[in-house]
Amino acid sequence: MSETVSLAIIGGSGLYGMSGLKDAKEHVIDTPFGKPSAPIVIGTLEGCRIAFLARHGIGHHITPSEVPYRANIYALKSLGVEHIISVSACGSLREEYEPGHIVIPDQLFDYTKGRNRTFFGEGLVAHVSVADPFCEHLSSQLESAIRSTGAMTHRGGTFITIEGPRFSTKAESHTFRSWNMSIIGMTASPEAFLAREAEICYAVMAHVTDYDVWHVSEAPVTVEMVIQTLNKNTEFAQEAIRLLARELKPERNCDCGHALATALITNPQVVPAHTRQKLDLLVGKYYKA
Repeated sequence: MSETVSLAIIGGSGLYGMSGLKDAKEHVIDTPFGKPSAPIVIGTLEGCRIAFLARHGIGHHITPSEVPYRANIYALKSLGVEHIISVSACGSLREEYEPGHIVIPDQLFDYTKGRNRTFFGEGLVAHVSVADPFCEHLSSQLESAIRSTGAMTHRGGTFITIEGPRFSTKAESHTFRSWNMSIIGMTASPEAFLAREAEICYAVMAHVTDYDVWHVSEAPVTVEMVIQTLNKNTEFAQEAIRLLARELKPERNCDCGHALATALITNPQVVPAHTRQKLDLLVGKYYKA
């Protein structure tokens, strides 16, 4: 595909049903890691070429563990995407993060168990730095856009990703609180780590839908509760995306764009040809022929 898309939104399929999105078209993309969760919708919003990807597929038929995270990130990389906003539902592990609020976390704890966490392997090793897993520069731009909508917004906190698809037990929820986790969800890992390996800036707009199950005065989380809160927050999310698209700074004053520069450890001469070809999109600028 010849066009370059600067911003991508990964979230629910309803996000791109917004006014002002022009020339929207679906694109079916294949990758060395399979097909993405859904066709990628590309359009123009506030003069910005933007892509939308339904993480759980159209109609939400893919579990958190089944999401083809590598295919999703690889497909967006192939479009030239340099900025990704993840729009995610989350449970609150803090009293002050109330249902209906929006959180932009700055740390991530991976508590998943059975997911493919890297593009690398098969003869090519990379140890990417993710001390700060979310791009601070992009998170700041996202925060500004969300606050402009009037939504109650929190900056900072640790997002713990659990395997799912079930919700937590009370014992688990209380344990996560004792670990000083702030919010809980099922999809930020390994998505954020793969974005870093792909040298794409990544930030999260986390919508608090419930108090998980630790809160003694609140009802335990249910699917109905999650959907109701997300529907209420859709307008905030769409307006924030619109504002971000309008004000997005193309320059990247961060280290995300060269995250692999100090991560690749394998001698290029011993990398198998099929692996080199498979990962050329990611490593080609470092492993020149």
